[in-house]
Amino acid sequence: MASRCKFIVILSFVSQLFFSQNGKRYIDSVRQAFHIPEVNYAVIDEKNIKSISSLGLHAVNLKDSASLNDRFHIGSNTKAMTAFMIAKYIEKGKLKWNTKFFDLFPEWKKASQKEYYNITLEELLSHRALIQPFQGENDPQIPKFEGDQAVKRKQFGKFVLSLAPAIPDTDHAYVYSNAGYTLAALMIEKVTKKTWEQLMDQVFNADLNLNIKFSWPENRKAKDTWGHSFENGQLIPIPSTTDYRLDYTEPAGDLNIKLPDYIKFIQMNLKGLKGENNYLKASTYQYIHDHFPQYSIGWYNITEKDIQWSNHSGTAGTYYTLVHIDKTNSAAYIIFTNSFSEETTNGVRLIMRYLKKTTTNK
Repeated sequence: MASRCKFIVILSFVSQLFFSQNGKRYIDSVRQAFHIPEVNYAVIDEKNIKSISSLGLHAVNLKDSASLNDRFHIGSNTKAMTAFMIAKYIEKGKLKWNTKFFDLFPEWKKASQKEYYNITLEELLSHRALIQPFQGENDPQIPKFEGDQAVKRKQFGKFVLSLAPAIPDTDHAYVYSNAGYTLAALMIEKVTKKTWEQLMDQVFNADLNLNIKFSWPENRKAKDTWGHSFENGQLIPIPSTTDYRLDYTEPAGDLNIKLPDYIKFIQMNLKGLKGENNYLKASTYQYIHDHFPQYSIGWYNITEKDIQWSNHSGTAGTYYTLVHIDKTNSAAYIIFTNSFSEETTNGVRLIMRYLKKTTTNK
């Protein structure tokens, strides 16, 4: 009996090794075919890393090989981390999910559109406050603001609330808005008297040791990933010294992180969704992921073929990241890349499909 169990363990190990080797070859072939400089990916459950690898180069014009120590800008996957941080302070009693924005900023009410008077924190985080999107295309002209970044975010918030509400289409109950996350950040800044940056640093670095950083990965002083924009049919490496800003919507999309650290964050979510209290209570994880249909709090919330998913992608135009959390089977699939183009997104979709197909029930 013991020898049979040992044989099964060995067979399982060989099977995983075979998948890992063949999986890496296939994924690298997709990476090359779709002209993606670097791909880091992982398949995980709440306790284990089933598959993980780094493939490619830091930039199209460099020979620096990819590694799991590389940092990636995660774009809108920042939203789930901002919501997670806010959730911690809700558990501490600083706010409630249904706290109204103007209960904290009554002096702003006079200059704001009346349709916003009753918007709540959870409506901002779930894109149901109907704030204008501010996604970089067809945005209203932003006035020039003065002061440090936290002061400018307040001025931006006042400006956003002076604009007419966005109108949802017939298929959705929400309008995806980066600016809504700025307003949510202003709420937590008000009650804690700390900036979004300080709060994120406290939760993810001091408390959880996940080594997040802000804006693009540093690639001029150390070897690390270069993001790539797509111009005139070519990928263009973007140095970290490039003048770049997200127009005061940093809480919606301006973190960078290493894949192994991001895995720890997703595993906390998986454990919480299985009913385990950790940094947040299990009930808080359930609220974040499942309270609203379509888009909950920092996560798209969908059901496909009897499987419940929390999904999100992220880009600020130079990196592209994608994470799918299978809430039914307690698994997650994560892909980080350092480019953004139609080819990148198509290649990532192929890789995601492959990872799901080849690791199900393994």
